[in-house]
Amino acid sequence: MDMKWSERRKDGFNLSQEYQKDADAENTIRAYETDWKAFEDWCEKNSLQALPASGETVGAYLAEAGESYAMATLRRRVAAIARRHRHEGMPMDVRQPAIRETLRGIARNHAAPPKQSAALATEEIRKLIEVCDTSDLAGLRDKSIILMGFAGAMRRSEIVALDVSNVRYIEDGMQIIIERSKTDAEAEGTVLTIASGSSPETCPVQALKDWLKEARISYGPLYRKVDRWGRVHETPLVPDAIRQILKKRSDMAGLKGSLMEPISPHGLRAGFVTTAYRGGALDEEIMGHTRHKSLSTMRRYVRRSKLGTKSVSKKIGL
Repeated sequence: MDMKWSERRKDGFNLSQEYQKDADAENTIRAYETDWKAFEDWCEKNSLQALPASGETVGAYLAEAGESYAMATLRRRVAAIARRHRHEGMPMDVRQPAIRETLRGIARNHAAPPKQSAALATEEIRKLIEVCDTSDLAGLRDKSIILMGFAGAMRRSEIVALDVSNVRYIEDGMQIIIERSKTDAEAEGTVLTIASGSSPETCPVQALKDWLKEARISYGPLYRKVDRWGRVHETPLVPDAIRQILKKRSDMAGLKGSLMEPISPHGLRAGFVTTAYRGGALDEEIMGHTRHKSLSTMRRYVRRSKLGTKSVSKKIGL
């Protein structure tokens, strides 16, 4: 017998709430929950109401935190507060002066230039894979991850999500199906073509084949944990493992970032964009490969220090 209307309605509401939770990426949700808890604790400490919160309360919270956090963090905290209010049926206008003008004042008085990942261009990539000992499985895996991340301009979340079924070899390279990414929240998916390298030592296609062959992987997650005894696990790596691998290999290679441009997995994407620009690739070609939706966002990945010192005035025919 069909369930009663009240039961169907209740089930629908529960399902709706689950879908609402999935509207944001898992990492974003975790960050929002942490941000909300920090705001809630601050309100309790100062005997202020957190839900619903007035614009003046949020403004005071931002003012107290202003010197301790980056602007991006403060804006995310405002988004987290607004999101919690929205989910509780209490929409908050984040454009009200108490919030907007406080943020502007903090930016004017305390904001510092945002940190950017150091661009890992071809020169750095060669150094990184040189320290990957291909006589062991961890070295083969790390080499493949670095080359895949660079040649595919891939995010760490995209790398660890890859499955053997996502790879198809073609005449001069391979095609990778990226089922979901940061800019593809609806999971429409995209097909990324990665060309074979000019040298077997730096070829991302050959590196992947070597890793899969030696690790005896024919199905399931592409990149997996290799334990100290050389055993390959069945579960995929987590996103933070890419950061740890890159840190380990950059330390071995003697590569060091700076305070404003630290070495991180995002440097693989920044390095690809910068190197492609340096090689004369067109904006639309780069955006098609990096899956950027915005030209201005993509261009922020270009690291001017890597482009050379010649002035553009050399190109005006004087």
